[in-house]
Amino acid sequence: MNKSLYTITRDLHLLLGLFIAPFVLVFSISVFFLVHAWSPGANEPAGPKRVVSDVALPADLENLGGRARVDALQIVLAEIGLRGEIGYVGHNVNKRTLRFPVVVPGRETSVEIDLAARTAAISQRDTGLGDALVALHKSPGPHLVDIRMNWLPMGVWRWLADGTVYLLFFISISGVYLWAVLRAERRIGLALIGAGAVSFFGIIYAVIH
Repeated sequence: MNKSLYTITRDLHLLLGLFIAPFVLVFSISVFFLVHAWSPGANEPAGPKRVVSDVALPADLENLGGRARVDALQIVLAEIGLRGEIGYVGHNVNKRTLRFPVVVPGRETSVEIDLAARTAAISQRDTGLGDALVALHKSPGPHLVDIRMNWLPMGVWRWLADGTVYLLFFISISGVYLWAVLRAERRIGLALIGAGAVSFFGIIYAVIH
């Protein structure tokens, strides 16, 4: 056994495992809310609507689309004192309005901008801790990839989420290595790997059949 390699791998396995532990807990706990569709506060009604007048809108906002429109709307949000991740933007051409949700984990704000009147109608509701964890669990996701992660904190979260996955790969592989070089643990390790493999493939078989 190369003691130097073993020692370095063991230390990295421990330290990196401790680093990603909070992120793993977020993903783990949020699964309960996601699978069981239970999130206290998620169905709370929105608060009273308020209207902001004389909103400074980019001159070409109505003609923008995709990420360019979302980036322009983030500037508008900063002006009216809001922050968060902008979701799907609905454009009513006839009424000349833009309507979209602004999400901060645990809170959702509905914004409707009247392009002609230059006003913004805003209503907000708290969605609770469970919904906040689910929002983090699902972000980034496969939907609206061209506009997602348009709020800086969620962009940072994307990198942290990706980093957690890569570090989990390392911890899994290093864990197998650390187990393999400890002869006394090989028998129980093989039993656990076998049990895990049987459980995994058993579930896959049950799902596809």
